[in-house]
Amino acid sequence: MPVFQFNPPERFVAGTVGQPGDRTFFLQAVGEGRITSVVLEKAQVEALATRIEELLEEVHRRFGTPPGDTTPPEDDGPLQQPIEQDFRVGTLALAWDAEAARVIVEAQEIDESAGEDLVEDDEEELEVFAEEAPAHRDVLRVYLTPGEARAFAGRAMKVVAAGRPDCPLCGRPLDPSGHICARQNGYRPDRLV
Repeated sequence: MPVFQFNPPERFVAGTVGQPGDRTFFLQAVGEGRITSVVLEKAQVEALATRIEELLEEVHRRFGTPPGDTTPPEDDGPLQQPIEQDFRVGTLALAWDAEAARVIVEAQEIDESAGEDLVEDDEEELEVFAEEAPAHRDVLRVYLTPGEARAFAGRAMKVVAAGRPDCPLCGRPLDPSGHICARQNGYRPDRLV
């Protein structure tokens, strides 16, 4: 399994490309002359930032203030060029390395083949599919000090919040081209038949 490992990274940030409402979210790690950019969903960025804060609170509660818990200056710069997608994230993992006092963020490539061809009941077809399926998925693994992790989470939450504003009446995102608000006698079915 190919692992893009950064221990430590020179820079690790969440960022976007595109206009609000049509943004692509990235995690980008930079170090040792390498740039690794992986695509993920907005909800994954928000969940990762939230879980990092929760993890750091738990570490502080259990072990006290870990070394390296000073937050570096805020990084509000754009993603580093060139932005080339290395893979799309399917699974995110978060861990605490107590010996090194580091937060470990791991992003695994999505398994796009899972479940697509496994609908068949024919055992021979399943065996052939299993032989053709890739035996590995790419992984991005980044080691951060507690301060760097806190700075990453702060920027990530700002990136998520920088999207389209919510309608004050219905709570749905406002589009620049207009908005049909159910609370202003607009019609929006909850389910399509």
